[in-house]
Amino acid sequence: MYPLASSTKSQLLAALAALLIVVPLRPAQAATSHAPAAHAKPGEAITPTQALERLEGGNRRYASAALTHPNQTPARRAEEAKGQHPIAVVVSCSDSRVPPEIVFDQGLGDLFVIRTAGNRLDDLVLASIEYAVEHLGCGLVVVLGHERCGAVTAAVEAAAHPEAKSENPEATGSHVPVLVRTMSDAVAATATMPGDKVENAMVENVRIVVKGVTSQSPYLAARARAGALKVVGARYDLDSGKVTLIDGTSTAHAAK
Repeated sequence: MYPLASSTKSQLLAALAALLIVVPLRPAQAATSHAPAAHAKPGEAITPTQALERLEGGNRRYASAALTHPNQTPARRAEEAKGQHPIAVVVSCSDSRVPPEIVFDQGLGDLFVIRTAGNRLDDLVLASIEYAVEHLGCGLVVVLGHERCGAVTAAVEAAAHPEAKSENPEATGSHVPVLVRTMSDAVAATATMPGDKVENAMVENVRIVVKGVTSQSPYLAARARAGALKVVGARYDLDSGKVTLIDGTSTAHAAK
């Protein structure tokens, strides 16, 4: 190693100082350029009705064993890693036989899925829907129930045999009785209806949740009134794989 002249040292120090000033700015600039990625891509926004048609088309493919498995390539994964752009929110049951991405033949980043046993609303579910609508640009919310739902069945059986109460949840630590009580409104509303009690309660449960999306969220209600949000209820058939819309569950002011 040879000693550097004082003039050369000064030049090197000046260059290093310049790098220290410039380099830290680059991550901040990159972060700023990625910030809009959370919203719908310009020119790619679709209406709520178009989003529903896309889901219906995907379900027809699934039910007829003509799946295309869209948006599941490494390129799609790399694209979505930069930010998500879902076309719809799906509030569905946690049942392992009803995975929305498969049922609607969608791929990475296509659906914002919220799953709970019995697909009921609470503050966390509502906040999640609001986030998807406000920050991700979703204009469609699908509340998806399904036949022979275990959560609904438990609620129906509990109402039919009130004397057979389960153990005190406070003593056992179980939260299942809370789920059963939450769905008791759907069971009570359909108690005198003819036909299958579980099926009737499941459909009513979907109607209750669809109504609750806007009645419990002033923000979502305003979006629906403005025609920017459509909320629909649907039923998944475990045997055929078909999803059908439930009459009387669509928001009145949805965009066309």
